[in-house]
Amino acid sequence: MEIGIDSFVAAVPDALTGANLSPQDRIAHLLEEIQLADEVGLDVFGIGEHHRAEFLDSAPEILLAAAAALTHQIRLTSAVTVLSARDPVRLFQQFSTIDLISRGRAEMIVGRGSFTEAFPLFGLELKDYDALFAEKLELLLELRENARIHWAGRFRPPLQGQPVYPRPLQEKLPIWLGVGGTAASFARAGELGLPLMVAIIGGQPHRFRPLIDLYRQAGEEAGHQPGSLRVGIHALGYIADTDQQAADEFFPGYAQSFTDIGKERGWGPVTRSQYEALRGPTGAMLVSEPERVAEKIITYGEVFGGISRLTFQMSIASLPHRNRMRAIELLGTKVAPLVRGGVQREAQVS
Repeated sequence: MEIGIDSFVAAVPDALTGANLSPQDRIAHLLEEIQLADEVGLDVFGIGEHHRAEFLDSAPEILLAAAAALTHQIRLTSAVTVLSARDPVRLFQQFSTIDLISRGRAEMIVGRGSFTEAFPLFGLELKDYDALFAEKLELLLELRENARIHWAGRFRPPLQGQPVYPRPLQEKLPIWLGVGGTAASFARAGELGLPLMVAIIGGQPHRFRPLIDLYRQAGEEAGHQPGSLRVGIHALGYIADTDQQAADEFFPGYAQSFTDIGKERGWGPVTRSQYEALRGPTGAMLVSEPERVAEKIITYGEVFGGISRLTFQMSIASLPHRNRMRAIELLGTKVAPLVRGGVQREAQVS
């Protein structure tokens, strides 16, 4: 199982210290975090895409390109690219360039996004939410297969055999489909044979099992080999040296962020009891000391019939940089080896 981190490059006052970093310092910290993730042996680092004041990830390709020049082994991906609001031709060129800079370590996770600011920003209609995504995904996959294509759609000028360069170093640039909770999205990923990245930010993970089964069923019915239908999980998580330390450090920023988001969506404020339930054995959150987090990740794999990748989202809680760095160190040196060892033992037993 691959273990990694996703970041939204949150740029809000720190809930623990009250410190408010400048944008340039926050981005410098991000690059230090990616370098450390590479050094401690994590498999992947992803950067999201938002167009809001509290995040600095509106141009993730530039951040990934900077990271590509500073790292050696770790895979670099979007998490997720809001494909509905992007030009697939330009997007493919950008990720092909990142792939060349990184010598074959680029990926992308594409999705429709959980916020809607990109639509008016780029002159798009929210009513076309799904149609935009479906058409642009079709074009992106065509671009991955061929340098010259003939293609026409509703939302961009047609392509009439124009060349699209550069081509990536990897023969087939990895493209994952990022999904939330709609059955149609899971089925679409399976029908296309694309790896699936499931965002689980609350509730109990087992409720996603029927949707993941639908993905695998749709993929097999479309003729894709079961081994190619990879499942990844994006989860809120944080590691500290003790369980209590992790719980106490992560809660203030988590509660602040999700209470603010909740005001926009009609949710109530986050409470400590809700948070502790999510940290519990059947909750979605991975916040504890290394051994407990590793055990819960292995349980995730059992619940879903096997997963290929799990990425931690900890930047949403606006932690001090030193805390994130320590969490990355523990994730790479403690949690990942425990998970890999546990998964390997289970495979040998089965």
